[in-house]
Amino acid sequence: SVAQQLIMCRSGSDEVIRSSFSWSGCRTSPQADIQSVGVACLEFQLYFPLKITSSHMKSPVVLQSDTEFWDKMQAEWEELARRNWLEDSEDQRPIPPTVSPAEKGYYFNTNNPYRDWPNAFTEGQDKAREGDLNAAVLLLEAAILQDPQDSEAWQILGMTQAENENEQAAIMSLQRCLELRPNNLPALMALAVSFTNSGMQREACDALRRWISHNPRYRHLVQEGRSPLRGSPLCELQDVLLLFQEVALLNLDCVDPDLQTGLGVLFNLSSDFNKAVEAFSAALSVRPQDYLLWNRLGATLANGNRSKEAVEAYTRALELQPGFIRSRYNLGISCINMGAHREAVSNFLTALNQQRRTQRCSHQQMSANIWSALRIAISLMDRPELFQAVNIGDLDLLMRAFDMADV
Repeated sequence: SVAQQLIMCRSGSDEVIRSSFSWSGCRTSPQADIQSVGVACLEFQLYFPLKITSSHMKSPVVLQSDTEFWDKMQAEWEELARRNWLEDSEDQRPIPPTVSPAEKGYYFNTNNPYRDWPNAFTEGQDKAREGDLNAAVLLLEAAILQDPQDSEAWQILGMTQAENENEQAAIMSLQRCLELRPNNLPALMALAVSFTNSGMQREACDALRRWISHNPRYRHLVQEGRSPLRGSPLCELQDVLLLFQEVALLNLDCVDPDLQTGLGVLFNLSSDFNKAVEAFSAALSVRPQDYLLWNRLGATLANGNRSKEAVEAYTRALELQPGFIRSRYNLGISCINMGAHREAVSNFLTALNQQRRTQRCSHQQMSANIWSALRIAISLMDRPELFQAVNIGDLDLLMRAFDMADV
């Protein structure tokens, strides 16, 4: 089985989750399990941990080659952790992990067919609602190129990039939106979530504090003598969490779903997944049709080793938004954790097919981590003859192999 052990900044430790992903784990040997350690995420499990025992090996005769294979697989995941997520740029060289998203700049698609498209912003919003995320990104980028000062276009682009498995682009888009309109509350909350997914705890806390300070209902709490964030990452986290809890106590007669979302993020950062589940569930009591909240609930349940419940939450998110790539990916990860490898492959292939549905979407624009997760799932099914198809991105061959040609 695949064990789940996701790490966040826990109480009693002042170590910050670094902005660049890191891995630790034992080397594979015939006597030892392979165990990779991943970074916990709010929207999805970006790098899920594998625990593959000798029962996955075919026989002692091929043990050495299998050992080499899993060593190579671990190296692949380590490379994925360092990979530049902005795959739409012409320069594909990896960016050093010490460079923050804000310093990289946003890379626009250079061959955007919608470059001079009339009503690009409106159509981009429509495509995003329909779940055609790649077309939505292209249209929203076109709208921004036509009017770079359109803060709302930057906001919607950032949220769409997050749904489409491109966290770095989401962060940069949302940051640009907030440069143009610092009091954009939905953008601040979305940015906090994206920072959390990227392991950037300090930045996530700062975004949530700014959400309070710009919220007309709550900003007086910040103005009444509270100092800006300072000190250790743990102290900063505790300070912002205390602030949100104080605000929640002022709203006992009604549920503010946005406030509860912020609490859910903070409890995730604190590794208090049960309280995070309560917060997201409270938000869903007010917004039961919010597919983003269902996905966040699912990821939190998964982080708390409640994969079966996570599957139910992801399924609900996909019922509400069938084109939600991130939730489809999450569902595949939970299937792996439950040992349902074929179902995991089906979800990964569906996600990749959805990403390329727009004719203008190239293989490079498909999410690299979905491909890597697909490779892991196929390896667990003992289908090495399909590895080459994964390596070259032959989605059609893979879909035929799993009787999904008409998906």
